[in-house]
Amino acid sequence: MSTGDVAVGGREAASATSAQVSGKPVVNDFSIQIATVNGSGSQSANSVLLRSIFRMGVPVSGKNLFPSNIAGLPTWYTIRASKHGYVARKKEIDILIAMNAETAKEDILSLPAGAVAIYEEAANLAQYRDDVTCYAVPFDKLTAGVCPEAKLRKLVKNMIYVGVVAEILSMDLGAVEVALRKQFAKKQKAADLNWAAVQAGYEFAKTSLVKRDPFKLERMHATDGKIIIDGNAAAALGCMFAGVTVVTWYPITPSSSLVEQLIDYMKKYRVEPDGKASFAIVQAEDELAAVGMVLGAGWAGARSMTATSGPGISLMAEFAGLGYFAELPGVIFDVQRVGPSTGMPTRTAQSDLLSIAFLSHGDTKHVMLLPGSVKECFEFAMEAFNLAERMQTPVFVLSDLDLGMNNWMSEPFAYPEKPIDRGKVLTAEEVAKGNGFARYKDLDGDAIPYRTIPGTDHPLAAYFTRGSGHNEKAQYSERPDDYENNMERLARKFETARRLVPAPVVMGPGNQKVGLIAFGTSDFAVTESRDQLLKEFGLETDYLRVRAYPFTKEVHKFIASHERVYVIEQNRDAQLASLLRLDLPAEQIGKLRSVRHFNGLPIDARSVTDELVMQEGI
Repeated sequence: MSTGDVAVGGREAASATSAQVSGKPVVNDFSIQIATVNGSGSQSANSVLLRSIFRMGVPVSGKNLFPSNIAGLPTWYTIRASKHGYVARKKEIDILIAMNAETAKEDILSLPAGAVAIYEEAANLAQYRDDVTCYAVPFDKLTAGVCPEAKLRKLVKNMIYVGVVAEILSMDLGAVEVALRKQFAKKQKAADLNWAAVQAGYEFAKTSLVKRDPFKLERMHATDGKIIIDGNAAAALGCMFAGVTVVTWYPITPSSSLVEQLIDYMKKYRVEPDGKASFAIVQAEDELAAVGMVLGAGWAGARSMTATSGPGISLMAEFAGLGYFAELPGVIFDVQRVGPSTGMPTRTAQSDLLSIAFLSHGDTKHVMLLPGSVKECFEFAMEAFNLAERMQTPVFVLSDLDLGMNNWMSEPFAYPEKPIDRGKVLTAEEVAKGNGFARYKDLDGDAIPYRTIPGTDHPLAAYFTRGSGHNEKAQYSERPDDYENNMERLARKFETARRLVPAPVVMGPGNQKVGLIAFGTSDFAVTESRDQLLKEFGLETDYLRVRAYPFTKEVHKFIASHERVYVIEQNRDAQLASLLRLDLPAEQIGKLRSVRHFNGLPIDARSVTDELVMQEGI
């Protein structure tokens, strides 16, 4: 491995917490990891805990690490509270709630010194660590006291740890109750039972545990006016506002909830009073069929989309080429996961860039949008439909499991004011006024031709749509000059896209020797790492977050103005860096260095900082 090509991965190393180092109270700045079993019903308890902290005004984020099976295997949920507003995964775990006997020993051994462990007293985990604050809790006994029905105890038991944590961290119990009752808003009996469990845990901790750790929550106002939502739900909302009318899909983790949420939205807001739906949602037999329907509907004039992940993208290659060559609009959401093959379906990655950029055989280039927040999932969903119709091509929106399936804080989404852009669509009247409609002719110099919608009532509006060679008039042709002219125009159209896709976000003074480039969810870790680099090592950096491919002129300018540029991404093969190298002048390629993270866990700031410091030789 070269100096300029460092991988961030491997087993997480334990290091001392800030509490152990300083001995001072640690307020609103720590992580909580709940270790349970998949299918144990812990999701509700974890959500209540996260939303309780949010309701106290403390910035918070939650990440679910779950296995790719139905039930029975270990799962971990991590909540990070950060008074500074950091939402990336924190490398160190400060507070462990060990509810899974199978992993309890390993979980406590992985903690850094100075951390806290809460566990079933029968497990006796204190025997393994003398540098961790241990709180033994009789979870089974407490659960039996509030839940007479044995079959419900497994579910109610989780709420006991909510109460224990609430007391240990000095949480506002009123905020906990509000969050819990909202969680069970339609189930009064369940709400009362679970609230009793929270109270039981709280009272036990209050009367039987002596606080010996420095961690504490205090009310802030940093979440006022904010919402909590996951990226898939945000994207689904954006699709509805974009005016989508045809949705075709085949279920696959982690994209399924995007369409499932969209179905709920559409049924609620897009069904007429007479019960007639203004949309069609079809579950296809596979991803190949799904994307074929998308392109067929786009050709027919509908705003159409599908959602999938890496394996589905692989199946869509042939139709992606048809969409590019025949110039058919459609939107494809790729919520990325770890590959290749089945890979790790419930782990996150940013490893589909290269496959999508050139998806299909032959000379093919696709437009990709790269949202970096739930707000951009909402906004880019709308932008994707506009770009697809304006550019007359498939447009891919690349999220990932971390962004798509986890809960994130966000400013409320703005109601869209920008009108829908259907692109260059000719009406019958416009066809009649012209000098003859030629489907693939560049009339405006931007390489984007005009199109008609099937059914346009004019004899000259019709044309053949084909995936074989064709000339400007859409007539079948294998003439070398026709093919070459068409492909050159498609290349120019891709250049036009540079001016239409979202521009990157650039931060920093702009005159530093070191520049950083990232995209998507890597942004959260890079933002925090920049603060660490400046505070701990005096290294100030400039930072550019790429938001689309093809790259805009700002990306080229940023690289040209820095001596060294680190490209930080979540894949093994430095895919963003590879795309940049293909796009850059030869003299700038040597400036790029890679920091890669590909162990399936969301990238964390400390790992980024450590690798940058090593490469910089600080």
